[in-house]
Amino acid sequence: MKSQIGPIQEHYSVKGVVLHYYTHVLHSGLNKSRVIKASSPGLVATLAEVQAKEWEGKWKEICAKQAARDEKASQIWSRNQNQNIASEKTADAQERLEELTKLISAVIDKAGPLEWDKVKNFADFSEKKPKPPKYPDKPILKDVGPEPLGSMAKYQPKVGFFDTIFGQAKNKTEAANKLLANDHAYWSKEKAAADQGFEAACANYESECAKLKKDYEEGCIKWEEDKVRYLKERDEQNTLIDSLKEGYSKGEPEAIIHYNETILSRSDYPECFPKEFEMEYIPDTKTLIVEYLLPDISALPTLKEVKFIQSKEEFQEKVISQTELNRAFDEVIYQTALRTMYEIYKADEPHYIEAIVFNGIVNYIDKTSGHDASACIVSIQTIKEEFLAINLGLVEAKACFKNLKGVASSKLHGISPVAPIMAMKREDSRFVAAHDVTDQMDDSTNLAAMDWQDFEHLIRELFGKEFSSSGGEVKITQASRDGGVDAVAFDPDPIRGGKIVIQAKRYTNTVTVSAVRDLYGTVMNEGANKGVLVTTSDYGPDAYAFAKDKPLVLLNGANLLHLLQKHGHKARIDIKEAKLQQQSS
Repeated sequence: MKSQIGPIQEHYSVKGVVLHYYTHVLHSGLNKSRVIKASSPGLVATLAEVQAKEWEGKWKEICAKQAARDEKASQIWSRNQNQNIASEKTADAQERLEELTKLISAVIDKAGPLEWDKVKNFADFSEKKPKPPKYPDKPILKDVGPEPLGSMAKYQPKVGFFDTIFGQAKNKTEAANKLLANDHAYWSKEKAAADQGFEAACANYESECAKLKKDYEEGCIKWEEDKVRYLKERDEQNTLIDSLKEGYSKGEPEAIIHYNETILSRSDYPECFPKEFEMEYIPDTKTLIVEYLLPDISALPTLKEVKFIQSKEEFQEKVISQTELNRAFDEVIYQTALRTMYEIYKADEPHYIEAIVFNGIVNYIDKTSGHDASACIVSIQTIKEEFLAINLGLVEAKACFKNLKGVASSKLHGISPVAPIMAMKREDSRFVAAHDVTDQMDDSTNLAAMDWQDFEHLIRELFGKEFSSSGGEVKITQASRDGGVDAVAFDPDPIRGGKIVIQAKRYTNTVTVSAVRDLYGTVMNEGANKGVLVTTSDYGPDAYAFAKDKPLVLLNGANLLHLLQKHGHKARIDIKEAKLQQQSS
């Protein structure tokens, strides 16, 4: 197996509390890796085994396809049909390119709820039980013939009448006795050697039989132990999957995340896709945030055609143009975003997910520095009912993405970072803030719990820096003790500028649609060009839905922190800590 599962480790918070357990799963053949996280070591082990099993299955499919290609190429080569080889390679190249254009259509009829039994392991113990040993033949005593005896005819002297007369009887008798003595001595030596050899052979036979028997018995014991262990682990894994299924049926956030991770893990993509992602589920708004690692443009297939040049006796490869590659990359990104949301929504039978935020991340080589870099290049938020009403099989991916108010640069292949509509909250995250409000502010300052007047000035200063490059200015118009701030920005830019109303909500709870409606009313009453609502928390799906197609910008905590980072300052946001402070005060 090419899958490797690392040791299960514990992840602690800054206070020394175990947040979760995790392990790394690697597959050398597919060149894939994934971090598996869960609340217990057992669940981590189970999910890791499921992922390893998925990758092994995928690897077998790839190997089988390659073996078929090699076999076909070998057959063609043996017939010396180079033109056919070129045609075969061209067909294979076209198939790989065509896969990139059909990412959505490939799952339209396949997407749906997870079939739990397909995740579980029902296979019996596959190792064969040791066969009884084949014992060697028993040793046989060497036959050295009968013992020479004087009574045998061979040793009886033949004494005749004349032997007696001439005195030869005695000599013949002595000769017969000497022959008997010699033969008996030789026989005794052979008998002793045969007995000794037989005794040694018997001892070796017994020893070898005993060893074979012992090895067999030990092999049977080990086989039984391995079988019991396998069945136990299999049943434990299936039990954990049943627990995950039960947790999912109850709507437990962690189970919802693991369920959807499994959905995306089982989704079949071309080989160039990393298929790595992280998720966060927000129960209050039933929103799932997906940070999905997309393939870099350099990973996409480029081979278009193979020709055999008869005059040169060589194969010539033709690749797609840079323009075609750029177009293919953009299409891949838009299709992946739409496909991912479609698969999640279609798998969500219990309706735990009302909204999805998809952030597409690309790891690439920064051409200006030559170093590894990472950027979010697309971000989109959708509402389930609205999204599933789309006939996804007939849409043009980019147009659909734009119509859904997705955020992306005009040319994705240029790798222009965009601010995520909503970013995942990461443990011990540090966020930037323009904290000219006070010299005492640093990266330990919790913006969600700071003094409302300090927060008021912080927002003014932050947007003042944002608009200063274009000669604009921001003025506070009023403040309220709910921790919000109302301000008006005047942007002199002739195209995007004008009067901009800014409202801020230093909230620890989700901002409701009513706050967005209030902002829209203020924009209309003020005759402003645009309204900006800033919060330290999040917005509900209904808030985003209301803001669509209106001159409104909704900045949640993640967007605020992205803006703060832009101006090179540090702070942090901790909603739970802020709530505890509110309760204790």
